[in-house]
Amino acid sequence: MATGLREGMAAIAQRGLLQAQEEMLETNKKSNSLYIGIPKEISFQECRIALTPLSVALLVNNGHKVVIESGAGVGANFSDKDYSEQGAQIIFNKKEVWNADIIVKIAPPTLEEIGLMHKGQTLFSALQIGTIKDVYLKALLHKKINAICFENLRDEGNVLSVVRAMGEIVGATSIFIAAEYLSSAFGGKGLMLGGFTGVPPTEIVILGAGTVGEYAARTALSLGAEVKVFDSSIFRLRRLQNNLGSRVFTSVMQPIVLAKAITTCDVVIGAIRSEHGRSPCLVMEETVSRMKPHAVVVDVSIDQGGCFETSEVTNHKDPVFVKHDVIHYCVPNIASRVPRTASYALTNIFAPILVDIGDMGGLMNMIWKRPGIRDALYTYQGNLTNKDLANMFNLPYKDLELLVVSNQ
Repeated sequence: MATGLREGMAAIAQRGLLQAQEEMLETNKKSNSLYIGIPKEISFQECRIALTPLSVALLVNNGHKVVIESGAGVGANFSDKDYSEQGAQIIFNKKEVWNADIIVKIAPPTLEEIGLMHKGQTLFSALQIGTIKDVYLKALLHKKINAICFENLRDEGNVLSVVRAMGEIVGATSIFIAAEYLSSAFGGKGLMLGGFTGVPPTEIVILGAGTVGEYAARTALSLGAEVKVFDSSIFRLRRLQNNLGSRVFTSVMQPIVLAKAITTCDVVIGAIRSEHGRSPCLVMEETVSRMKPHAVVVDVSIDQGGCFETSEVTNHKDPVFVKHDVIHYCVPNIASRVPRTASYALTNIFAPILVDIGDMGGLMNMIWKRPGIRDALYTYQGNLTNKDLANMFNLPYKDLELLVVSNQ
């Protein structure tokens, strides 16, 4: 009964939105032209950018205005000239960029940046729910910002598109990082990652059979390594084995089997994710102390606390430390190590969404036709529309569908 009522209210909301849009188009033929701003990222070692020059050209050719803060693309090796040649307007005044109607960026805006925003703007950015504070949410609500978080965007197949794309990049990159630190040039044992005629293959253990684990395994296998994947879910292990074939060894988290695999391997990739809170700590310091000398640990889960007891957060400039004669790589945001590739992956997701907003006559019309994007909207016109955030900070929650209906 509740489900039927909810569907009925959603239908009423959608009809109302469509009716309003028809009236608006009759009075203003340019109502679907967007004003998009891309500020320069100021978060530590964040080098990605949400839109590449060719995506900017697509938006400009569709009649939209795009302004970019000077130097915003430098981290991903895109120059101001690259953007200006495709129709973007390069802005040197930060305040002017933040005056755009739609702000698209990677990291969440700081409180100072939210202060530059005006009421009713639309924000596309990450949310980073693990580090968010209530003062941040209250600032967005006060400005009545319509905020959409990348992490919750879903495509037509109900896949978390940004999370999936970044997971694929991080998984593959983690193996290349391990290959670097196995070589003697980076203080490693001097091994080549993979097999060679007459030489035993490198042994790699991967903790986690999600997207990161799958692409780490896929890359390691392509280089000829011997791969063992551990996960607590039989479903995820079966899916990974079906995707990769029988060459990969899979096992549930049996402590004795896991400890033996870790202490005899050359590389361990920690790719365990938690739906809520900290990632589980699966490998104790005692186990790490028994690993091979100069073995390599790449803790991809470090942004959630890490799954090794010995893990400590590092950064891209000083990425590793040695403990118990084991090399630890514990850099959060591994995707920023390959920012140009990551930017291309992100722009493939964001550019079509922005085009759709224009073609469909506004944010809310597009959101109502695309449930995977609607679910990513967490603040709307001064209301918190994400139940998890409302419960986390004990703030009032408003159902988005009922909210839109009441405003008709």
